[in-house]
Amino acid sequence: MLPTDGVMCFPGQTWEKVLSKVKKAVVFMDDRCSESLHWNGGAALLFEAGARNIKQFSSFEAGGQNEPKAVFVVSTVLKGRTADIIKDIISLSHFQYCVVFTTIPHSLHLLANNVNADLEGNPVFEQFEEKLCEWMGDMNYTSEVMHAPVVFAPLTQHLHILPAFSDIFPLLEVDLQSINKKRPEKRRFGSLVDVDMHSLPPELQIQIKALASALNSLFEFISTREECFSVGPMSRLIAGELANHPHAKNRRKAAPNKASIVFVDRTLDLTGAVGHHGDNLVEKILSVLPQLPGHVTDVQVDMLELTHLKQTTDTEGILAPGCLAQNQSGSARLLWETMLVAKQKEAVMEVRRQLVEAASKENLPIKMSLGRVTAEQLCSYVQLFRDSWEALESHSGVLQLGLAAAQALRHPALSCWDACLAFERLLLQALGDSDLAEVLKQLLPLIKSSESGTGSDSNSGSGELSMDDLLVLLVYVYSMAQEACPGGADEEKHVEKVEKELIGALTLLLTRQTTLSHLLQEITGVSSPEELTVERAHSALENMFETLRGVSHARDHLKQFSSVYTPSDGAHQATYRPLLKQVLEEIFHPDRRECPDVEHMSGGLTDLLKTGFSMFMKVNRPHPSDHPLLFLFLVGGVMPSELRLIREVVSSHKSGTQVFVMSTRLLRPSDVPHLLFNTDRLKPDIGV
Repeated sequence: MLPTDGVMCFPGQTWEKVLSKVKKAVVFMDDRCSESLHWNGGAALLFEAGARNIKQFSSFEAGGQNEPKAVFVVSTVLKGRTADIIKDIISLSHFQYCVVFTTIPHSLHLLANNVNADLEGNPVFEQFEEKLCEWMGDMNYTSEVMHAPVVFAPLTQHLHILPAFSDIFPLLEVDLQSINKKRPEKRRFGSLVDVDMHSLPPELQIQIKALASALNSLFEFISTREECFSVGPMSRLIAGELANHPHAKNRRKAAPNKASIVFVDRTLDLTGAVGHHGDNLVEKILSVLPQLPGHVTDVQVDMLELTHLKQTTDTEGILAPGCLAQNQSGSARLLWETMLVAKQKEAVMEVRRQLVEAASKENLPIKMSLGRVTAEQLCSYVQLFRDSWEALESHSGVLQLGLAAAQALRHPALSCWDACLAFERLLLQALGDSDLAEVLKQLLPLIKSSESGTGSDSNSGSGELSMDDLLVLLVYVYSMAQEACPGGADEEKHVEKVEKELIGALTLLLTRQTTLSHLLQEITGVSSPEELTVERAHSALENMFETLRGVSHARDHLKQFSSVYTPSDGAHQATYRPLLKQVLEEIFHPDRRECPDVEHMSGGLTDLLKTGFSMFMKVNRPHPSDHPLLFLFLVGGVMPSELRLIREVVSSHKSGTQVFVMSTRLLRPSDVPHLLFNTDRLKPDIGV
């Protein structure tokens, strides 16, 4: 099997172990594993393998009287909260046979239990097997505990997301301060680049090591020796962990295939992550349609238009929603891939073409219309299928994607998207003409005009910017602030003064909200406006600006990729230069130049010797473009529009290298404030 085919097969392969155990069982699964399964074929996989039922991994669930077998699939460590939930479910049920799968390998269970020695066998799993029998009430009952790396969600053939690591996000200055607080003064780190693995909290160490272990399993499956490279401090830690993975040394010796893997920190370019300039249909679908409960990526598609029901309060919620994960049909898979990587106009035309083709196959009375594709036109094509159950069933994948496109195109929140894009363009030009304080001042009238609108829902569609949108714009400005307006001490004082004004104006706006969006609830720690005091709002916003200052310094340590901004030269306007594009152009440069910002992580003595000798004599150091296969891993998320950018850069260099993209999540602009202001980056949830 070719390594490229192996990469595509691997996510499904990881589920085989689970499928072999689910016959006649009730399956309890946590959200992260459910999301991975969702993109690998969904619940149908388990039912076809003989599962009786699938339930949420929750203390409020249990098996029935006549259900003696349970399978648990979790993405966490088997202790603390995770163990309590398993115990609760078992004690409410009548199980005689329990199988537990965890995505966290046994070696990390030892680390979680503060055991440093490399012990024979799997003692932690064996102890847990005994506990399972104890909870079932009979030590003669059967229990099994094993590791299965079911963490890969193949969104397309060339894009894999890892939902189990969706909250891993590169560290910022505020996190460095937290790390330094616990260290003696003489041993404090000067910058994030100096932070090593052992100085991180155990939760984050376990997450990073689990991610490296999952990637090691992939390279093992495709018999590949990988060279690890990194751009950014967090990427450096992950690449170093993979390069020195204890099980990788033997694999690399015998592996017939070779590949490069380049990790890139998302925080080095948040402009691309919060910008509305992507011209991508899927970015809009992800931003305006409600998320599937418990999922990080997929959305709910309203299926009412495939029935004759009318939109009333009585029909609300009676139909199961559709979604974007359509793995069953080839035509739906191709359509989804086009929607993901094409420009919006091309994607919408492809949606129309596929709907017309499906209707023609079923001999449905379709009225062809040329010209601009509208949401109404797409809906009218979809509605042709509602009277034929067979046609509806055989084309359900394309129909769900067609409805997702139509619902996004006619969504009232799209006017807000266009308003954000217009403001971003103005701010981009202003960054070159003024200093940061003056640019920030331009946001004050926006905040004041938003005070007239009382709600905070960015999906309201009034065209006015919500509080959430304003936070996204602030991230946009700060992510480019440093190189666009490099100021001295006086400038810093001026910026601080304007920041205080902004915090005051935003506090006023926040306390006048009649409803709090999910993001604002997270940032303030309250669930309703009545609970929100002025002091609490002010304190939350001060913390937020401290994080934003860290965002503006994220590229300080870089030598070549220190800027994502090209100022105006009189003839041309100022432009945003995506960091990802700069990295790829450097990797595929015909001269194979050495780039100081793309660091090679050595995985053994030979590599270290090479590096050492290269100081005295000419030794060819490993380069990311050396091998026919390149994995690009974006730590902290990838935008759909960046997938097109990657494709365009790779094809323009005609390098012959096949590029696979991996990331912790598929981003929407509104995810970034959540990851910056409300994610405990140092202590991710490992279920303990």
